[in-house]
Amino acid sequence: MKKAVVLLSGGLDSATALASAKVRQFACYALSLDYGQRHRAELQAAQNVAQALGVAAHHIIRLDLAAFGGSALTDTGIAVPVDGASTGIPATYVPARNTVMLSLALAWAEALGSRDIFIGVNAVDYSGYPDCRPEYIKAFETMANLATKAGIEGEKFTVHAPLMYLSKHEIIKAGLDLGVDYSLTVSCYQADEHGRACGVCDSCRIRQAGFVAAKKKDPTRYMSVQ
Repeated sequence: MKKAVVLLSGGLDSATALASAKVRQFACYALSLDYGQRHRAELQAAQNVAQALGVAAHHIIRLDLAAFGGSALTDTGIAVPVDGASTGIPATYVPARNTVMLSLALAWAEALGSRDIFIGVNAVDYSGYPDCRPEYIKAFETMANLATKAGIEGEKFTVHAPLMYLSKHEIIKAGLDLGVDYSLTVSCYQADEHGRACGVCDSCRIRQAGFVAAKKKDPTRYMSVQ
């Protein structure tokens, strides 16, 4: 089996991306990042998803992006938006997060002899992050093939973004067809230590709307009754 490194945050999208890699017959090596996020419950969710879907290995790398701040997800002094009415790039954008994570995935992939990386970014139902766009993924793939021994020697890397053009309800339907247990996932930007969601942040709102549109039961655990 070909090997693939899959970025696994523990959220709905990354779990679906992992299932997508599995169905394509890749031996999956899951990579999660403990970067100082306030919603650290997603790391336990990532472990649960990795175990449920049967990965070859799962690494959690510690890298303190909170030392830089600049995001509501890493700086408790910046409030997580909960009114659902923001414009532009929201306060929950973490500077260079996907670039850092993809770079670590690239390093692991090259060491493994893998030439495939999966990431669950989406450019339809998302929060407007610049590092979730197809142009960005294409640019990173180009860089990966310029900056690695494998790439220079002609063994080209491919960055797969299987969810890029799917709406949230399409992602949910696809994941359920692939056997993803979404009750294991945590998407909330301010989930409590037990993984219970706030229900009002951007990520919660997008997730809720996705289950409604998909006409599927929402298995999310909330801090209070929704």
